[in-house]
Amino acid sequence: MQYKACKFEVSDVRKQTKYGYTHLSAGELLRDERKNPESQYGELIEKYITEGKIVPVEITISLLKREMDQTMAANAQKNKFLIDGFPRNQDNLQGWNKTMDGKADVSFVLFFDCNNEICVERCLERGKSSGRSDDNRESLEKRIQTYLQSTKPIIDLYEEMGKVKKIDASKSVDEVFGEVVKIFDKEG
Repeated sequence: MQYKACKFEVSDVRKQTKYGYTHLSAGELLRDERKNPESQYGELIEKYITEGKIVPVEITISLLKREMDQTMAANAQKNKFLIDGFPRNQDNLQGWNKTMDGKADVSFVLFFDCNNEICVERCLERGKSSGRSDDNRESLEKRIQTYLQSTKPIIDLYEEMGKVKKIDASKSVDEVFGEVVKIFDKEG
């Protein structure tokens, strides 16, 4: 199967509808798997998420690939994916390249840039209704350190390849979406 992938950090149904992408959130897939009583990985995923750590790549890749395969099996024309929140570290990137080599073309990385305090405040606000175990200050501080140590180098690597499209995410939702639309209109 041939996939076209675009990695990004924020989901928005409007992007899916207008541009024909299927949104896959690595975090959402992991949280769903964690809740599945038949999953052999549920407790392990919970531990990693709560500690603000990155779940082993084999688990995340298998969930992403399963969803991509199921989507394309239902409709072969649905071969464009927005992959939200992946890869998060070098191990993720190597796993992606190994598993998806020749199967997926990463068109670009949509990078939503925002200072840490705004990110923390937004996640804490989301935590009031999300029910997510990692929407607390302690987990968020750990996630920021993980981001700086593990994820930022991956973004830098894609930037060196000329594939990063950076957006100032400290603006309002509508302003950020306006910038996203400009990028998708150009890159589609």
